[in-house]
Amino acid sequence: MNRISPKKLLLSKWTAVQPIAKQKHFLVSKLILPEDLSQPIEFIEIEAVYSKKTKQIPWKELRDSNLWIQGWK
Repeated sequence: MNRISPKKLLLSKWTAVQPIAKQKHFLVSKLILPEDLSQPIEFIEIEAVYSKKTKQIPWKELRDSNLWIQGWK
């Protein structure tokens, strides 16, 4: 399990264990803030480094080391 804090996610680098649409390297490009700012962040936007395509995912998905590796490997 990857240990991460939602406050330090912005611009962090990630490698998908299984390529997503032939993309493997991603960057957290945006934190999706909840409407009620007292609530914690639930979603982030990741951007594929090569194609620049973006996708929203729950940030806690990055904690699963079976899906994501921190950094570019």
